Amino acid sequence: MHTTARLQRANRGAHFRAYRLHGANPAQLDPFMGIDHAWMSEPTFPPHPHAGFSAVTYLFLDSETGIANRDSNGNRMLIQPGGLHWTAAGSGVVHEENPAVLGSTTHLLQIFVNLPRHLQNAAPFALTLAPQDVPVVQRPGVRVRVPLGSFDGVHSPLVPPTEVTLLDISLEAGAELALPVPAGQRAFVMPIFGSAELDGGRFGLDDLGAPILSPKTEAATHKLAGKADGAKVAVFIGEPLRQPVISNGPMAFASQEHLIAATAAYQRGEMGRL
Repeated sequence: MHTTARLQRANRGAHFRAYRLHGANPAQLDPFMGIDHAWMSEPTFPPHPHAGFSAVTYLFLDSETGIANRDSNGNRMLIQPGGLHWTAAGSGVVHEENPAVLGSTTHLLQIFVNLPRHLQNAAPFALTLAPQDVPVVQRPGVRVRVPLGSFDGVHSPLVPPTEVTLLDISLEAGAELALPVPAGQRAFVMPIFGSAELDGGRFGLDDLGAPILSPKTEAATHKLAGKADGAKVAVFIGEPLRQPVISNGPMAFASQEHLIAATAAYQRGEMGRL
């Protein structure tokens, strides 16, 4: 059995549209804090700070161009279609992301992942995974890219500060895939296009629903199936951190004291500038 969270449409002008999954209760998605499934073709967000968690960008292979990512630590990265970039904001960093070729559309996931409490004030750093280094698992009618975590004995080479799994799954019509979820871990599925079934329950982008599987005391295996013309879904799996989440939007910590301190540090310019 699973619950379904509602996706929210979030558009900014003519050049950015998104479906957002952000739990009303921080525990609903823990250790994830929210997901934006978006298309962007022009600069949309000015340089902005993050602190206390990680901001992760994953580009789908159908993106027309890459994402130019830069931050106040001096990192400059072109995230290519199919690649992933993980910014562990820690004590605080300023960053910006724009389409590499303006007017061309990027298709992406912006994933916000909480940091364990003891790492929330650590120095910020970035990790990058090139498209050709993302492992792929092929099954009849199914293709699974594994940019984070593991699936069916295949492991992503990236070792992030919060251990989570991200699977980019393409399903042909009628194709099925067994989806194992370890004991104690939460999983949820976001529709990217088309319609699919999870354990017999149908969902899709048009339904604006994302099934969420609560942590169980024992490992469980669920069944994904493609319907109609097939589907693409993104699967997120992680062990809940079970810590407070106190946020002002771009920053989130387990304590009000650290949130106030980080906000003041940013206002003093201590997180650097682009």
